[in-house]
Amino acid sequence: MTGFRQIDVQRTRELLDTGAAQVVDIRDPLSYGQGHIPSARHLTDSNVEEFKTSADKSRPLVVVCYHGISSQGAAEYFSQAGFQEVYSMAGGFEAWSHTFPELSERSGE
Repeated sequence: MTGFRQIDVQRTRELLDTGAAQVVDIRDPLSYGQGHIPSARHLTDSNVEEFKTSADKSRPLVVVCYHGISSQGAAEYFSQAGFQEVYSMAGGFEAWSHTFPELSERSGE
């Protein structure tokens, strides 16, 4: 049994619009820089431990990757790290950028 659930891009946007969720993006720096969900925090091997200790583990966490595959393993990892409500976004940033192209920020913009 997994400690996370799948979530679609529409539900992710609802959670973001209400301020209910925190979003982490686990893609490589270049891909993140080319576009990401507004307010998504970019996580890498160098900052994931700091995130785990500083994040609000009671607040829903949505994990985003390229296509929704890698985020499943990361979501399980965060679930085991004590995050109470963890989601893997189905379709990843690819689905987000096709559904909400206007909400696909580039770094520095």
